[in-house]
Amino acid sequence: STPEFREWNVGERLLKEMRWVLARHQSGLDTAPRWGIVNHVEDTVLLTTCRWDPHVLWSGRRSPVRGDEVEIVKEVNLEELQLLPPVGPCPGKIIGVGLNYIAHARETAGDIVRSSHNANPMLFAKFPSAIIGPGDSIRWDPLVTSSVDYEAELAVIVGPEVVRNVDEATALSYVCGVTCANDVTARDLQFGGFDGGQWVRAKSLDTFCPLGPVLVTLDEVRDVNDLTIECRLNGDVVQSSSTRCMTHNVAQLVSYCSKQFTLHPGDIILTGTPDGVGYKRLPLPRFLRPGDVVQVDVEGIGRLINPVA
Repeated sequence: STPEFREWNVGERLLKEMRWVLARHQSGLDTAPRWGIVNHVEDTVLLTTCRWDPHVLWSGRRSPVRGDEVEIVKEVNLEELQLLPPVGPCPGKIIGVGLNYIAHARETAGDIVRSSHNANPMLFAKFPSAIIGPGDSIRWDPLVTSSVDYEAELAVIVGPEVVRNVDEATALSYVCGVTCANDVTARDLQFGGFDGGQWVRAKSLDTFCPLGPVLVTLDEVRDVNDLTIECRLNGDVVQSSSTRCMTHNVAQLVSYCSKQFTLHPGDIILTGTPDGVGYKRLPLPRFLRPGDVVQVDVEGIGRLINPVA
């Protein structure tokens, strides 16, 4: 039977302190994507009236929807839903941050030329067309790349307001929520040969930005600057660190980015990856292969799993 949810009160506090999913019901006539609230106690999702609509998305206070626009349609079991990337339909931009974990910077020493006098974050762009959701397959054309690598990351979603030139003290108030990410990268395009050195191309191939499974508001996160982050490849731990090892924390990144260019609701900041990436594995590099399963875990947020096709 359908679980009761009489006690749920979709009010201001509920919207602010929630785990949101963007999901499509896999049966019935209405399969349009909707925002839903995760009920971990019952392992269910409260589907709301808020559809995947750019005109209402990101319009509330640190939540994907406004309180006066939310009505719960029904409560469904999690396994009945197809989870989608928990972001807007058309994020304006994805901002990547390079070498933001000290150990990763050390393991890549010599591969990336950078001035020792530059203490600011290293930023790069990633096309939104690379985004896929939980369970979607990572795939590529073998004629384009043969050296595809994983990068477990914490993703920060901007919202609900346009952000420009904010300081670190207020930066987190412009974060709608956080989720898990995999900054998949073609290393031969990033570094190799006459065709290498193209970071945007290397990181923007279709399916190269898995996101999910949930959007967690910061009220629900113990400490965004002290979360365990791991990547598993076919069950084996290949990356394990904590966001406290970031050179530039989340507030610093949001502030710095906002001073370079305008951030719009739904924009995504990938905050960097720890050490243990595939192309630096010893004794031999370990690149992704069809049949692999990549899993990104971020403490308090969830588990993002994607097969490789």
